[in-house]
Amino acid sequence: MENQYQKQFPDIMEGKKIMYVHGFASSAKSGTVTRIRTMLPSATVVADDIPVDPHEGLAMLRSMVEREQPDLIIGTSMGGMYTEQLHGFDRILVNPALRIADTMGAHGMVGKQTFQNPRKDGVQEFIVTKAMVKEYHDVQEQCFADTSEAEQEHVWGLFGDEDPLVHTYPLFSEHYRHAIWFHGEHRMNDDIFLNSVIPVIRWIDDRQNKKERQVVFISIDALRDKNGGQQPSARKAFRQLLETYNLFIVAPSPNYSGDGCADVQSWLKDVISVPAYDHIIFANQPQLLLGDFLIQPSAINPHSSFMGTVIELGSDTFKTWDDIMEYFSRLNGH
Repeated sequence: MENQYQKQFPDIMEGKKIMYVHGFASSAKSGTVTRIRTMLPSATVVADDIPVDPHEGLAMLRSMVEREQPDLIIGTSMGGMYTEQLHGFDRILVNPALRIADTMGAHGMVGKQTFQNPRKDGVQEFIVTKAMVKEYHDVQEQCFADTSEAEQEHVWGLFGDEDPLVHTYPLFSEHYRHAIWFHGEHRMNDDIFLNSVIPVIRWIDDRQNKKERQVVFISIDALRDKNGGQQPSARKAFRQLLETYNLFIVAPSPNYSGDGCADVQSWLKDVISVPAYDHIIFANQPQLLLGDFLIQPSAINPHSSFMGTVIELGSDTFKTWDDIMEYFSRLNGH
Protein backbone atom coordinates (compact mmCIF):
# COMPACT_ATOMS: atom_id res chain seq x y z
CA MET A 1 0.00 0.00 0.00
CA GLU A 2 1.33 3.39 -0.97
CA ASN A 3 2.26 5.75 1.89
CA GLN A 4 3.92 9.12 2.39
CA TYR A 5 7.37 7.55 2.72
CA GLN A 6 7.34 6.37 -0.88
CA LYS A 7 7.57 10.01 -1.87
CA GLN A 8 10.52 10.77 -4.07
CA PHE A 9 12.69 13.86 -4.46
CA PRO A 10 14.24 13.56 -7.93
CA ASP A 11 15.47 17.16 -7.81
CA ILE A 12 17.71 16.58 -4.76
CA MET A 13 21.31 15.45 -5.41
CA GLU A 14 20.47 14.93 -9.08
CA GLY A 15 23.40 13.35 -10.89
CA LYS A 16 25.44 13.26 -7.68
CA LYS A 17 26.90 10.47 -5.57
CA ILE A 18 25.98 9.69 -1.96
CA MET A 19 28.10 7.31 0.10
CA TYR A 20 26.43 5.57 3.05
CA VAL A 21 28.43 4.31 6.04
CA HIS A 22 26.49 1.77 8.07
CA GLY A 23 26.37 1.18 11.79
CA PHE A 24 27.61 -1.56 14.11
CA ALA A 25 26.68 -5.14 13.09
CA SER A 26 25.06 -3.91 9.88
CA SER A 27 26.05 -4.02 6.21
CA ALA A 28 25.70 -2.37 2.82
CA LYS A 29 22.32 -4.17 2.62
CA SER A 30 20.99 -1.87 5.33
CA GLY A 31 17.45 -0.66 4.89
CA THR A 32 18.82 2.89 4.98
CA VAL A 33 20.58 2.29 1.65
CA THR A 34 17.27 1.27 0.09
CA ARG A 35 15.59 4.26 1.73
CA ILE A 36 18.09 6.73 0.25
CA ARG A 37 17.86 5.17 -3.19
CA THR A 38 14.05 5.21 -3.08
CA MET A 39 13.62 8.81 -1.93
CA LEU A 40 16.51 10.26 -3.94
CA PRO A 41 16.18 8.37 -7.24
CA SER A 42 18.34 10.80 -9.23
CA ALA A 43 21.40 10.20 -7.04
CA THR A 44 23.87 7.32 -7.18
CA VAL A 45 24.17 5.62 -3.78
CA VAL A 46 27.27 3.60 -2.91
CA ALA A 47 27.91 1.51 0.19
CA ASP A 48 30.11 -1.39 1.23
CA ASP A 49 30.42 -3.76 4.17
CA ILE A 50 32.77 -2.35 6.79
CA PRO A 51 35.31 -4.80 8.26
CA VAL A 52 34.73 -5.66 11.90
CA ASP A 53 38.30 -4.66 12.75
CA PRO A 54 38.06 -0.86 13.24
CA HIS A 55 41.51 -0.04 11.85
CA GLU A 56 40.74 -2.04 8.73
CA GLY A 57 37.31 -0.41 8.59
CA LEU A 58 38.68 3.12 8.67
CA ALA A 59 41.36 2.31 6.11
CA MET A 60 38.77 0.76 3.78
CA LEU A 61 36.48 3.80 4.05
CA ARG A 62 39.32 6.26 3.40
CA SER A 63 40.27 4.28 0.32
CA MET A 64 36.63 4.20 -0.76
CA VAL A 65 36.13 7.97 -0.57
CA GLU A 66 39.30 8.54 -2.58
CA ARG A 67 38.02 6.15 -5.22
CA GLU A 68 34.35 7.22 -5.27
CA GLN A 69 34.74 10.96 -4.57
CA PRO A 70 31.19 11.23 -3.19
CA ASP A 71 29.31 14.53 -3.12
CA LEU A 72 27.86 13.60 0.27
CA ILE A 73 28.61 11.01 2.95
CA ILE A 74 25.89 9.90 5.39
CA GLY A 75 26.94 7.84 8.40
CA THR A 76 24.69 6.41 11.11
CA SER A 77 25.69 5.33 14.62
CA MET A 78 29.15 3.71 14.39
CA GLY A 79 29.17 4.83 10.76
CA GLY A 80 28.82 8.38 12.02
CA MET A 81 32.02 7.96 14.03
CA TYR A 82 33.85 6.80 10.91
CA THR A 83 32.23 9.48 8.74
CA GLU A 84 33.46 12.26 11.02
CA GLN A 85 37.01 11.21 10.14
CA LEU A 86 36.51 11.32 6.36
CA HIS A 87 37.69 14.90 6.03
CA GLY A 88 37.18 17.11 3.03
CA PHE A 89 33.67 15.97 2.10
CA ASP A 90 30.15 17.12 2.97
CA ARG A 91 28.97 14.78 5.74
CA ILE A 92 25.86 14.09 7.78
CA LEU A 93 26.30 12.16 11.02
CA VAL A 94 23.04 10.67 12.34
CA ASN A 95 23.18 9.63 16.00
CA PRO A 96 26.96 9.21 15.68
CA ALA A 97 28.53 6.78 18.15
CA LEU A 98 31.56 9.00 18.55
CA ARG A 99 32.53 7.00 21.64
CA ILE A 100 31.75 3.60 20.18
CA ALA A 101 34.06 1.73 22.57
CA ASP A 102 32.26 3.23 25.57
CA THR A 103 28.91 2.33 24.02
CA MET A 104 30.03 -1.27 23.43
CA GLY A 105 31.05 -1.62 27.05
CA ALA A 106 27.94 0.03 28.47
CA HIS A 107 25.47 -1.98 26.37
CA GLY A 108 26.95 -5.48 26.53
CA MET A 109 28.28 -5.67 22.99
CA VAL A 110 31.26 -7.86 24.00
CA GLY A 111 30.93 -11.49 22.94
CA LYS A 112 29.15 -13.17 20.05
CA GLN A 113 27.20 -10.81 17.80
CA THR A 114 24.90 -11.43 14.84
CA PHE A 115 24.86 -9.19 11.80
CA GLN A 116 21.52 -7.46 11.40
CA ASN A 117 21.74 -7.49 7.60
CA PRO A 118 23.28 -9.91 5.07
CA ARG A 119 26.98 -9.45 4.34
CA LYS A 120 28.46 -10.10 0.91
CA ASP A 121 30.92 -12.63 2.38
CA GLY A 122 28.04 -14.61 3.85
CA VAL A 123 29.30 -14.31 7.43
CA GLN A 124 26.42 -14.11 9.90
CA GLU A 125 28.18 -13.92 13.27
CA PHE A 126 31.31 -12.37 14.76
CA ILE A 127 33.01 -12.09 18.12
CA VAL A 128 33.77 -8.83 19.91
CA THR A 129 36.67 -9.27 22.32
CA LYS A 130 38.00 -6.90 24.94
CA ALA A 131 41.08 -6.44 22.73
CA MET A 132 38.80 -5.37 19.86
CA VAL A 133 37.03 -2.87 22.13
CA LYS A 134 40.48 -1.41 22.86
CA GLU A 135 41.05 -1.07 19.10
CA TYR A 136 37.73 0.72 18.71
CA HIS A 137 38.81 3.02 21.52
CA ASP A 138 42.01 3.83 19.61
CA VAL A 139 40.01 4.64 16.46
CA GLN A 140 37.42 6.78 18.26
CA GLU A 141 40.23 8.85 19.73
CA GLN A 142 41.07 9.97 16.19
CA CYS A 143 37.78 11.90 15.99
CA PHE A 144 37.99 15.70 15.82
CA ALA A 145 41.49 15.66 14.33
CA ASP A 146 40.38 18.41 11.94
CA THR A 147 37.62 20.78 13.01
CA SER A 148 39.04 23.75 11.15
CA GLU A 149 36.90 26.58 9.83
CA ALA A 150 36.95 24.89 6.42
CA GLU A 151 35.42 21.75 7.92
CA GLN A 152 32.72 23.50 9.95
CA GLU A 153 30.34 24.01 7.01
CA HIS A 154 30.83 20.45 5.79
CA VAL A 155 29.80 18.49 8.89
CA TRP A 156 26.23 18.18 10.23
CA GLY A 157 25.24 16.19 13.32
CA LEU A 158 21.65 15.01 13.84
CA PHE A 159 20.68 13.64 17.25
CA GLY A 160 17.50 11.84 18.30
CA ASP A 161 15.97 13.29 21.45
CA GLU A 162 14.81 9.80 22.52
CA ASP A 163 17.99 7.89 21.65
CA PRO A 164 18.57 5.32 24.46
CA LEU A 165 21.92 4.15 23.13
CA VAL A 166 24.16 7.07 22.11
CA HIS A 167 24.40 10.49 23.76
CA THR A 168 27.08 12.44 21.92
CA TYR A 169 25.31 15.74 21.23
CA PRO A 170 27.36 17.64 23.87
CA LEU A 171 30.63 16.18 22.57
CA PHE A 172 29.82 16.94 18.93
CA SER A 173 28.66 20.48 19.68
CA GLU A 174 31.97 21.21 21.41
CA HIS A 175 33.68 20.78 18.04
CA TYR A 176 31.11 21.59 15.35
CA ARG A 177 28.52 24.29 14.79
CA HIS A 178 25.78 22.27 13.08
CA ALA A 179 24.44 20.14 15.95
CA ILE A 180 20.69 19.57 15.63
CA TRP A 181 18.12 17.65 17.65
CA PHE A 182 15.34 15.72 15.93
CA HIS A 183 12.39 13.72 17.23
CA GLY A 184 13.28 10.04 17.24
CA GLU A 185 15.25 7.18 18.68
CA HIS A 186 18.57 5.66 17.64
CA ARG A 187 17.78 3.69 14.52
CA MET A 188 17.04 5.39 11.23
CA ASN A 189 13.49 5.04 9.96
CA ASP A 190 11.40 6.57 7.18
CA ASP A 191 10.07 9.41 9.33
CA ILE A 192 13.54 10.46 10.51
CA PHE A 193 14.96 10.36 7.01
CA LEU A 194 12.05 12.22 5.43
CA ASN A 195 11.58 14.97 8.00
CA SER A 196 15.06 15.36 9.51
CA VAL A 197 17.71 14.17 7.04
CA ILE A 198 16.15 15.21 3.72
CA PRO A 199 15.98 18.93 4.72
CA VAL A 200 19.72 18.92 5.52
CA ILE A 201 20.53 17.12 2.28
CA ARG A 202 18.57 19.80 0.40
CA TRP A 203 20.51 22.59 2.15
CA ILE A 204 23.79 20.90 1.22
CA ASP A 205 22.67 20.28 -2.36
CA ASP A 206 21.58 23.91 -2.78
CA ARG A 207 24.92 25.14 -1.44
CA GLN A 208 26.85 22.85 -3.76
CA ASN A 209 24.75 24.03 -6.72
CA LYS A 210 24.88 27.68 -5.60
CA LYS A 211 21.09 27.59 -5.93
CA GLU A 212 19.04 30.41 -4.44
CA ARG A 213 15.39 29.61 -3.75
CA GLN A 214 12.60 32.11 -3.32
CA VAL A 215 12.31 33.17 0.32
CA VAL A 216 9.12 32.74 2.33
CA PHE A 217 8.94 34.39 5.76
CA ILE A 218 6.33 32.86 8.07
CA SER A 219 5.20 34.59 11.24
CA ILE A 220 5.31 32.21 14.17
CA ASP A 221 1.78 33.39 14.97
CA ALA A 222 0.65 31.93 11.66
CA LEU A 223 1.95 28.55 12.83
CA ARG A 224 0.56 28.51 16.36
CA ASP A 225 -2.72 29.56 17.92
CA LYS A 226 -3.24 31.85 20.91
CA ASN A 227 -3.01 28.86 23.27
CA GLY A 228 0.36 27.78 21.90
CA GLY A 229 -0.98 24.88 19.88
CA GLN A 230 -0.53 24.33 16.16
CA GLN A 231 -2.70 26.07 13.64
CA PRO A 232 -4.64 23.41 11.70
CA SER A 233 -2.60 22.05 8.75
CA ALA A 234 0.30 24.42 9.54
CA ARG A 235 2.99 21.75 9.93
CA LYS A 236 1.84 19.88 6.82
CA ALA A 237 1.87 23.12 4.83
CA PHE A 238 5.34 24.01 6.17
CA ARG A 239 6.74 20.69 4.99
CA GLN A 240 5.18 21.10 1.56
CA LEU A 241 6.54 24.62 1.15
CA LEU A 242 9.96 23.43 2.25
CA GLU A 243 10.21 21.31 -0.89
CA THR A 244 10.26 24.41 -3.09
CA TYR A 245 11.10 27.49 -1.03
CA ASN A 246 13.67 28.70 1.49
CA LEU A 247 11.62 29.15 4.66
CA PHE A 248 12.32 31.41 7.64
CA ILE A 249 10.21 31.73 10.79
CA VAL A 250 9.81 35.29 12.08
CA ALA A 251 9.16 35.89 15.78
CA PRO A 252 8.97 39.12 17.80
CA SER A 253 12.10 40.04 19.72
CA PRO A 254 11.78 39.04 23.40
CA ASN A 255 12.15 42.58 24.73
CA TYR A 256 9.10 43.56 22.67
CA SER A 257 6.68 40.69 23.21
CA GLY A 258 7.81 39.20 26.49
CA ASP A 259 8.28 35.85 24.74
CA GLY A 260 11.71 34.42 25.44
CA CYS A 261 13.93 33.29 22.60
CA ALA A 262 14.28 29.94 24.33
CA ASP A 263 10.49 29.50 24.46
CA VAL A 264 10.17 30.19 20.74
CA GLN A 265 13.05 27.87 19.87
CA SER A 266 11.64 25.12 22.10
CA TRP A 267 8.21 25.37 20.47
CA LEU A 268 9.69 25.27 16.98
CA LYS A 269 11.91 22.32 17.92
CA ASP A 270 8.81 20.39 19.00
CA VAL A 271 6.65 21.33 16.02
CA ILE A 272 8.95 22.08 13.07
CA SER A 273 12.10 20.27 14.27
CA VAL A 274 15.18 20.20 11.99
CA PRO A 275 13.93 22.65 9.28
CA ALA A 276 13.75 25.39 11.93
CA TYR A 277 17.49 25.11 12.63
CA ASP A 278 19.28 28.33 11.65
CA HIS A 279 16.03 29.59 10.07
CA ILE A 280 14.58 31.64 12.92
CA ILE A 281 14.61 35.45 12.74
CA PHE A 282 13.73 37.61 15.75
CA ALA A 283 12.46 40.92 14.38
CA ASN A 284 9.87 43.49 15.37
CA GLN A 285 9.75 45.06 11.92
CA PRO A 286 9.16 42.21 9.40
CA GLN A 287 8.62 44.75 6.63
CA LEU A 288 12.38 45.38 6.72
CA LEU A 289 13.11 41.79 5.75
CA LEU A 290 14.07 41.10 2.16
CA GLY A 291 12.15 38.18 0.69
CA ASP A 292 9.49 37.07 -1.76
CA PHE A 293 6.57 36.24 0.53
CA LEU A 294 5.46 37.02 4.08
CA ILE A 295 2.77 34.84 5.68
CA GLN A 296 1.19 36.35 8.78
CA PRO A 297 -2.14 36.38 10.62
CA SER A 298 -4.66 38.89 9.30
CA ALA A 299 -4.96 40.34 12.81
CA ILE A 300 -1.48 41.81 12.42
CA ASN A 301 -1.41 45.24 10.80
CA PRO A 302 -0.55 44.76 7.13
CA HIS A 303 3.06 45.54 6.28
CA SER A 304 2.38 47.40 3.05
CA SER A 305 6.04 48.33 2.71
CA PHE A 306 7.16 44.69 2.59
CA MET A 307 8.89 44.33 -0.77
CA GLY A 308 7.32 40.95 -1.53
CA THR A 309 3.82 39.48 -1.37
CA VAL A 310 1.97 39.56 1.96
CA ILE A 311 -0.36 36.62 2.61
CA GLU A 312 -2.73 37.11 5.54
CA LEU A 313 -3.93 33.93 7.22
CA GLY A 314 -7.54 34.36 8.37
CA SER A 315 -8.42 36.93 5.71
CA ASP A 316 -11.31 36.46 3.29
CA THR A 317 -8.87 35.24 0.64
CA PHE A 318 -6.80 32.97 2.87
CA LYS A 319 -9.10 31.71 5.60
CA THR A 320 -7.00 28.60 6.31
CA TRP A 321 -3.60 27.13 5.58
CA ASP A 322 -5.29 24.96 2.96
CA ASP A 323 -6.21 28.14 1.06
CA ILE A 324 -2.60 29.30 1.29
CA MET A 325 -1.34 25.99 -0.06
CA GLU A 326 -3.80 26.15 -2.95
CA TYR A 327 -2.39 29.57 -3.80
CA PHE A 328 1.20 28.29 -3.76
CA SER A 329 0.27 25.23 -5.81
CA ARG A 330 -1.03 27.56 -8.54
CA LEU A 331 2.27 29.45 -8.45
CA ASN A 332 4.11 26.16 -9.06
CA GLY A 333 7.30 27.51 -7.47
CA HIS A 334 7.23 30.88 -9.27
